[in-house]
Amino acid sequence: MPLSLNKPAGILVKTTCVDYPGILAGSFFLKGCNLRCPYCYNTGLVLGNEENSNLSTVEELFNHLEKRQGILSGLVISGGEPLLNPYTPLIIKKAKELNYKVKLDTNGTLPFELEAILENPELKPDFIAMDIKTNPLRYADLICPAVSKFFGKKEYWANLLNQSAKILSKLEADKREFRTVLVPELVTKDDIKAMAEILPKDASWQFAQFMNKNCLNPAYNEITPYTDEEIQEIITYAKSLIPGAELR
Repeated sequence: MPLSLNKPAGILVKTTCVDYPGILAGSFFLKGCNLRCPYCYNTGLVLGNEENSNLSTVEELFNHLEKRQGILSGLVISGGEPLLNPYTPLIIKKAKELNYKVKLDTNGTLPFELEAILENPELKPDFIAMDIKTNPLRYADLICPAVSKFFGKKEYWANLLNQSAKILSKLEADKREFRTVLVPELVTKDDIKAMAEILPKDASWQFAQFMNKNCLNPAYNEITPYTDEEIQEIITYAKSLIPGAELR
């Protein structure tokens, strides 16, 4: 059964100069995610309870891309987790037909879907950003949904992340990046070391400051972000392991 292009599907950001490195782009944040990151601020998209009035349809996205040809150069497909969403292939194909460069954001827990999209010439993104949120062995208890049958299964989640990182390591370095939010409860020096171990040595590892507001887990709204000095210490350590580590 064909997908309807006129159902509320995601949040459209019409213009962004920060989501696609070096490219003026639009972004589309699709509904649905298989993780429950406690610091996530896209709560409505992750839980599927975002008001439909706040969401755009895929048809509206396509109309926007057609109107902005020659002004925008790229499209970022994010979420949620776009590799779970049935609209993602349609969106990639349409964007490529309109000569947009496509960037895909993914959480790295779907290596089989990631490999499939990279092996399909019609769907292969021009750039992929993979989130790595903490030590892969901590996903089972801190990032995995408590209702999942894989809750607590440390090796299961670590293996998925490791596979995705290996898949992306085969891409040219300028076609991928890895991203980490500096949440004090999740990213310590020990976690940095464990994360670095699965990344390619030539990785662009982009760090972002944690914002303690509108978090999926309200307790995280009470966490004090790292100070500038603490962040600099973390970045310096990360750089000693992955030279391409930096604060975005």
